[in-house]
Amino acid sequence: MQRLNVALIGQGFMGRAHSNAWGQVAKFFKVPVRPVMHTVFGQETENPQAFAENWGWQHASTDWRSVVNSPEIDLVDLATPNFMHAEPALAAIAAGKPCVTEKPIAATLDEARTMAEAAKKAGVKTFVWFNYRRCPAVALAHRLVGEGKLGDIRHVRATYLQDWADESIPLAWRFEKQWAGSGAHGDLNAHLVDMTRFVTGQEITEVAGAIAETFIKKRKRMTAAADEGDVTVDDTVLFLARFAGGAVASFEAARQATGNQNACGFEINGTKGTLKFNFERMNELQYYDATLPRAVQGWTTIMCTHGADHPYVGNWWPDAHLIGYEHGFVNEAYDICRVLAGEPPVVPIPDFADAYQTQRVLEAALVSAAERRPVAIDEIK
Repeated sequence: MQRLNVALIGQGFMGRAHSNAWGQVAKFFKVPVRPVMHTVFGQETENPQAFAENWGWQHASTDWRSVVNSPEIDLVDLATPNFMHAEPALAAIAAGKPCVTEKPIAATLDEARTMAEAAKKAGVKTFVWFNYRRCPAVALAHRLVGEGKLGDIRHVRATYLQDWADESIPLAWRFEKQWAGSGAHGDLNAHLVDMTRFVTGQEITEVAGAIAETFIKKRKRMTAAADEGDVTVDDTVLFLARFAGGAVASFEAARQATGNQNACGFEINGTKGTLKFNFERMNELQYYDATLPRAVQGWTTIMCTHGADHPYVGNWWPDAHLIGYEHGFVNEAYDICRVLAGEPPVVPIPDFADAYQTQRVLEAALVSAAERRPVAIDEIK
């Protein structure tokens, strides 16, 4: 079997998730190419050698350029903060190597456009870790909509609510625009925009209005002096939108929605039925079938763990032996291997061009909030 030597650029939270995925995928799936955890890059202060030994990477490096350009590397995986995506991604593309990045694909719209255009010009395969598409329940929702189970879609509601970013959290990179690009918006609304585009099969055509707010204006710096610095990103962004098929939508991302640890979900209302999903109950999809006789209409909770009928789970455990957050990354690693081997993914996987469309919507919402007006997506180039 062909080997796929993977280089991981970055460590931290996402580095752990990606490392687990590359280490597990060939154990649970019959992969057409076998990924090899070849090299991990990290800053010298991060001790990449220790990370490599713990997670099973064969080599460690503090020079990402040499890693990306090494003839031994077949795929470059970027798990770094947003502002560090563009340069190594463009280097990988220039070297003719497939590249996969965390979301959003870049800190700025200009960087995202440059990355998408470079990949298209070079003909290099690219991927983005929008891992919620790989939840069996979300993949099933995509399939049900495609089969016409909801009829014409009228309303989309999407929320991603967390409560971790209270006053005790210091001024990490996620709270500074120069590093993150945006706050809850880019981190959380990015997932919602991607998921709803994926499930509905439709593009967003307009942001009709938006509001952005930063509740905590200053945070303690992560230094010995512990003085305060300005927070330059949003704590929450809410926006209204229109889909190409005529549906209206609302999106809400928040990091201080008390009581919500990771409430990422959507409700999609159609003329024939409705679907609901909440990642805090990620193995379940709620379905209302309005085509049934009125006397027996009601919400059905589908446990999306039956391997014969639900995407991906046939490679995991028996019915109702639940999967978790990390499994979405393993499922995506499998789809990446399939695409690189010339096979179709289980469900569509976003590339840089696809993720750039999501970034255009995010930018439109920020413009709408700043200028207090509707913004057509066509305005955002």
